[in-house]
Amino acid sequence: MRAAYIEELGAADAIRYGEIPAPRPGPTDVLVNVLATTVNPVDTFVRSGRFPTPTDFPFVVSRDLVGTVAEVGPGVTGFRAGDRAWCNSLGHGGRQGAAAEQAVVAADRLYHLPAGVDPYAAVAVVHPAATAYLALFVHGRFHVGETVLVAGAAGNVGSALVTMAVRAGARVLATAGSRDTRYCAELGAADVFDYRDPELTEKIRGAAPRGVDLYLDTAGVNDLETTVDLLAHRGRVVLLAGARTRPVLPAGALYMNDRSVVGFVISHATSGELAEAAAYINDLFGRDALRPRSIEMFPLSATAEVHARMEKGELHGRRAVLRPDLPTLSGRQTA
Repeated sequence: MRAAYIEELGAADAIRYGEIPAPRPGPTDVLVNVLATTVNPVDTFVRSGRFPTPTDFPFVVSRDLVGTVAEVGPGVTGFRAGDRAWCNSLGHGGRQGAAAEQAVVAADRLYHLPAGVDPYAAVAVVHPAATAYLALFVHGRFHVGETVLVAGAAGNVGSALVTMAVRAGARVLATAGSRDTRYCAELGAADVFDYRDPELTEKIRGAAPRGVDLYLDTAGVNDLETTVDLLAHRGRVVLLAGARTRPVLPAGALYMNDRSVVGFVISHATSGELAEAAAYINDLFGRDALRPRSIEMFPLSATAEVHARMEKGELHGRRAVLRPDLPTLSGRQTA
């Protein structure tokens, strides 16, 4: 089969596109014909070695896929050939990735795609949406009626957080760039603040005078001195980005107010947690309540280019969808 893969850790140009042996499913695996995959920031971290994880070379990159079941192992129930399905946890922990014509997925990490859902729109959101679900409900311990602040609300994870928090009964505050204010408001944020505003902290205090119950930081700034002071009694901060930040921790303001700061990365989620998130995501799919802001489509052969563009910050507001069925020499298409 043809795949985008690496033979050693390195920069985006380490990615090769060509023929490698097709995978074979084990007794509890499912072989999937891949319709589409995408690129997440964590995929670039794995490829470069910034996020250490077992990688057997040649190592196929990418973790998300939507595809059609080709074959099931003898120990698999619940899937049969021809089913549309999705996965968002390949390419990590010793699992080969999804940027290929075929991929093997453990049955407990594969989920049915609801009928009528656009597979290309779905693959663009399953990773950020699962991240948002686990950050909000599992690690953030959200309760109905709380005030939630989403930092970086216009991003892929941030926008999913706003959508989910609003639907779950939160009052949502959001920070984003000025060009994204309207988008965040359309998602349901009650107040949207420009993260560059020199009076940002005071404006947040004005909008939440009793404090923020849950602060979800997808922006990676991680200014804990400021953030912790904005929390309500027993308020929580969930950090989802900023691997190289080294913030000052205001310990007194934490323990004297029963506040907490936790870090979270979806790569360490259990299969049970991922399945819980998948059920919630499929429910949103069925209600047409979860869609990407914008999609840019590429042939699978452009995987190295997409990795490079992501690392340069050139995909703001857009999700790159990689398709094995697009000819190698075709120009990228926008939807």
